[in-house]
Amino acid sequence: QVQLVESGGGLVQAGGSLRLFCAASGRTFNMGALAWFRQAPGKEREFLAAITRGGDNTDYADSVKGRATISRDNAPNTVYLQIDTLEPEDTAVYYCAANRGWLARTRDSYDYWGQGTQVTVSS
Repeated sequence: QVQLVESGGGLVQAGGSLRLFCAASGRTFNMGALAWFRQAPGKEREFLAAITRGGDNTDYADSVKGRATISRDNAPNTVYLQIDTLEPEDTAVYYCAANRGWLARTRDSYDYWGQGTQVTVSS
């Protein structure tokens, strides 16, 4: 099993930036790609970004492309998501996820999930 714990969420004004953290523990040698999703009230969980185990390949959703950066350290096992130029529409619970394979955009492609961290963007 892999345990994921997110942090770094909070309240930020529109136009600001935020850096989210996700610490992985447990059987991390099984981990492949790491990803960030978010879920706003009343909406489906949405893919944002993913990064491969080696960190040399990334994928971004159109909704954050150009203003988000995903990165990871494998020692310790941490994945980061920097989002700039935040908008009220970015308000959501942000989740970290891990799988045992390659980059993917669907929820079903990820085996492990954190509990989420709330991000609220005020206008």
